[in-house]
Amino acid sequence: MSILFYSLGAAEEVTGSKHVLEIDGKSFLVDCGAFQGSRMEADRKNRDFGVAPDRIEAVVLTHGHLDHCGLLPLLAKKGYRGNIYATPATRDIASLIMMDSANIQAHDAVFLRKQAHKKGEKFDWQPIFDERDAIQATSQIMGVSYNRPLNISAGVQLELFDAGHILGSAMVMLTARQNGKAVKILCSGDLGRPGKPIIRDPETAIPAPDYIVLESTYGNRLHDATDDAMQKLAEVCKRTVKNKGCVLIPSFAIERTQELVYYFHMLVDEGIIPEIPTFVDSPMATNATTIFQVHPECYDETIREAFIKHHKNPFGFNALHFTTSVDESKALNNHPGPLIIISADGMCEAGRIQHHLINRIGSQDTTILTVGYMAENTLGRRIRNREKEVKIHGQWFARRAEVEEINAFSAHADYEEALRWLKTFDTSRLKKIFLVHGEPKPQAAFKRILADNGFPQTEIVKYGRTYDMSEGGDAGECTCGGSL
Repeated sequence: MSILFYSLGAAEEVTGSKHVLEIDGKSFLVDCGAFQGSRMEADRKNRDFGVAPDRIEAVVLTHGHLDHCGLLPLLAKKGYRGNIYATPATRDIASLIMMDSANIQAHDAVFLRKQAHKKGEKFDWQPIFDERDAIQATSQIMGVSYNRPLNISAGVQLELFDAGHILGSAMVMLTARQNGKAVKILCSGDLGRPGKPIIRDPETAIPAPDYIVLESTYGNRLHDATDDAMQKLAEVCKRTVKNKGCVLIPSFAIERTQELVYYFHMLVDEGIIPEIPTFVDSPMATNATTIFQVHPECYDETIREAFIKHHKNPFGFNALHFTTSVDESKALNNHPGPLIIISADGMCEAGRIQHHLINRIGSQDTTILTVGYMAENTLGRRIRNREKEVKIHGQWFARRAEVEEINAFSAHADYEEALRWLKTFDTSRLKKIFLVHGEPKPQAAFKRILADNGFPQTEIVKYGRTYDMSEGGDAGECTCGGSL
């Protein structure tokens, strides 16, 4: 039995997850994500991502974030018509994300064409895919519940386990069988954290794997405690009320926004903060919140006890407003403080958050609160690094706004949480861990930590290099081509 593994994204970086398992010549793609970063680099990588559709037997999607599902429409556009397996909640979220990406690209094309025309420059950029491609990709997604083994090809079985990252997120177990022998490969996707609100903890009742493809985003960092984060969130809000200013929160529309709404709801209910006009200014976040409401099968017991049993909406309170139209969004530019604006994109690379930054980044009464990971070379990372001047839509803006950071809201396990998770299930068969979805320094640190804690066989995956997972193999590099 021949099993080869290689990565065409999220190898020594944290975006564009695309991992390939080639089992006896059949290729199985785990995630097909968009690369996020500087506009030119992202456009180049996303247009040429190295997957030939006619070589793919099946696709498995771990969750609905753009950097994991964002190029499925391009895969469909290039002719892939096979199955895409995901949980029902992930199917709904991915559909929303893909359509939003298509719309953003269409709007960007119009805006950039106008800008080029004003400057007398040539403009020939076209969106990578459109709404029709997103609809086609969605039509190919088959819902698979957690803990329901499914044969997806001759000799290959799929089983999904709750990853505890966002609503519907899954770890992927692929089991390859031949002549009475079996090799189990566990792909963590984005591994969540224990104790997060709304969703369940990462699952630990997992069959013993032979190989693990493990994310390493926070391989050298620990998160703040949730209680500390709640206190800091309350302090920022109280200061905003005192200064009659604005708290501007770049937030991913999926999971992070709903989590923030949940926390604001709790702070108001407990009388820790007053009711502050709070606006979720993201059509996608508004739609995503509706998806959260229709998938209670993913909730943990805490939210059931606090809200569902009492027929209360965990994602709504009196001071909360969901904007929908562009006019409503623009009206926030002149809204008096104090107020809170939660807007996408979480890394500030697209969406309405950029317009709010243009309007408010120069004001000392604004606090920009970062609550999640900011990849290298993104606008969000530059703001989090407190650069004095940043470029938005081709123009430079002086930053006079305060910048605060809360790490506890991350949906990714830190290195201690990932290590504890590894130690909760049977690793007696484990031959090797392959690290993906992390930048070089965190990955190097995580590899040392794993070695010090009983996992010495750990490999940092290089882009395009092929690794042997064959039964009886040594899981080392081989000279096979790392491209489909």
